[in-house]
Amino acid sequence: MSTLLALRQALGTAVDELEPLALSGDRKAFKAKEKEVEEIEAKITDLEAAQRRAAAIARPAGSGGGTGGDGADPNKFASLGDQLRSIARHYTHGVTDARLRAPAGLGETDPSGGGFPVQVDFASTILQRVYTLGEVAQRVFKLGITTNANGIKIPGIDETSRATGSRWGGVQAYWVGEGDAANATKPKFRLIELDLKKIMAVWYVTDELLADAGVLTGIANEAFAQELMFMVEDSIFRGSGAGQPQGFLNSPALITVPKETGQATQTILYQNLLKMWARMWARSRLNSVWFINQEIEPQLYAVNQTIGTAGVPVFLPAGGISAAPYATLFGRPIIPVEYAAPLGTPGDIVLADLSQFVLADKNEVQQASSVHVRFLTDEMAFRVTYRVDGQSIWRAPLTPYQTSSATPQTKSPFIVLAQR
Repeated sequence: MSTLLALRQALGTAVDELEPLALSGDRKAFKAKEKEVEEIEAKITDLEAAQRRAAAIARPAGSGGGTGGDGADPNKFASLGDQLRSIARHYTHGVTDARLRAPAGLGETDPSGGGFPVQVDFASTILQRVYTLGEVAQRVFKLGITTNANGIKIPGIDETSRATGSRWGGVQAYWVGEGDAANATKPKFRLIELDLKKIMAVWYVTDELLADAGVLTGIANEAFAQELMFMVEDSIFRGSGAGQPQGFLNSPALITVPKETGQATQTILYQNLLKMWARMWARSRLNSVWFINQEIEPQLYAVNQTIGTAGVPVFLPAGGISAAPYATLFGRPIIPVEYAAPLGTPGDIVLADLSQFVLADKNEVQQASSVHVRFLTDEMAFRVTYRVDGQSIWRAPLTPYQTSSATPQTKSPFIVLAQR
């Protein structure tokens, strides 16, 4: 147990004993206990002052100290751990670091207003890790929303067919002779509405861990970046749209390719892959990738293209399994992700162009803290929230201009294989 914690507990015990002594009428005992309280308070004050001075001269290794050659800003925290430790001191010792700032409009340091926000550069670092680490999140069309807005409305072209008279939702050009007139047409628009949804994570930090800002920073950066990445990417895949983004697996633009007649359960055939590729909108092919569950990899290695009475492996190079397998199908990357569905279910293999998925966020993580939630276990509660929303830019699959089928094969940037 830390010295300060022991002193604070001793102070609480001594203060609790004052009232019974006052009621007993024993003035001598009351005065002695009152003196004991004052002495403990003085020790706490001195120890906190010593810690403040130690923190004031503390510098990261190799920093050189002060605001000298390293260019350090004395008005900013050196690390996330440094800031969290200062927040802890504010609540537990009543010592408010001048670098702490409460949310705008709540006064300079008002913990009742929801705690202190993460310093902007720390928050940006966490989000940058989300979009750098995530194979899914880094591929979407990302929009930032201003501080005062809670959502955004994006005008989009309402186009579901490339047939004449339907392109751009109704624009049509005419070949005309001299003196002839053309009918007036116009594009059709729709609004894509994104209302920010909230992701929240809470972390209870012990007094011992708060003493080590370096360890605290490493844990916070890694843990919250990884968890935010997972939540955002999973919602891009399968978000319901209720209190979270609407994932492309729940988009009305999703195309599900049927299984082959007589196809065995939990299998993938060359015909499946070929038909998925054929349903991908041609202009999206260049940006598309295959997302797979790792469970399907044995199936991919076994896929053959039949030629006469023999077959050619679809997924292996000429050197066979001893050589490095191709990491592409139809020239597009194959990326194993946690969010892909189990083998045999829709979403176990996905062909997607995520540039056709829009994601809007506030461009920063908000953090608040409280000492009251875990007071009895000597822990600080830190809360991180991130506001984001997203959905497919497409509202329906697209009917092609030319088709030989009585039932046109629609196209989309989001293709999955049906249950099998």
